[in-house]
Amino acid sequence: MAEDMATSFGAEAGNYEAGRPDYPFEAVAWMLEPMPAGSTRIADVGAGTGKLTRVLAAAPDAEIVAIDPDPAMLSALRDAVPGVPTFVGTAESLPLPDAGLDAVVLGQAWHWVDPVTASAEVGRVVKSGGVLGLIWNLRDERADWVRRLTEIMHGSNAEIMMAEGGPSVATPFGELEEETWEWVRPITRERLHSMASSRSYIITASDEEKARVHGEMDALFDELGLHGDTVIDLPYVTRAFRAIRS
Repeated sequence: MAEDMATSFGAEAGNYEAGRPDYPFEAVAWMLEPMPAGSTRIADVGAGTGKLTRVLAAAPDAEIVAIDPDPAMLSALRDAVPGVPTFVGTAESLPLPDAGLDAVVLGQAWHWVDPVTASAEVGRVVKSGGVLGLIWNLRDERADWVRRLTEIMHGSNAEIMMAEGGPSVATPFGELEEETWEWVRPITRERLHSMASSRSYIITASDEEKARVHGEMDALFDELGLHGDTVIDLPYVTRAFRAIRS
């Protein structure tokens, strides 16, 4: 079931692109800060529709490749970030040569991988001194309405992993460093529904469960007065991690 959930997103690529937030530039820059001088070659693994890819591609002289197990997600990425080479693959099996990269990054994806196998494989393709960067946008459930929204939608695999202590990496990478950023995303009722529809739990749920989630979300949004083009500030905490290849 977990594997089915991990590869389910292509069925909702449009909702993923519309509903998921972008990554703060400052968090991405911090994640890659330890790269050796002159480094330019980065792989975005589990790239999805390119939410992280487009931030990476904005850097001068950056050479980016995007990898995802789902061809439908990569098709959406090519539309969103034209010119970035794309490959089907996973963190445990990368279609890349040995020691050819300065960094590998994963956005909203490390919780789907086997951390020992993936660390070894990423270590194979990253040069000595290169970076493994992991990043998640997480809704800030200190806001009551956000906590209630999560109760309706169910917690994600990422949220469960963070509650249990966060990500882990293995040889040949050193200890993880972490930083956080707090920010808000103005969002409409429609985009909140898109966000929910892009979540693996809901994609793989029964029609009855999907109807329950949609109905309870509508009841919450009615209570909040969220209609039409009205927006509400959805608070996020971005958690970024980095580790250096020994």
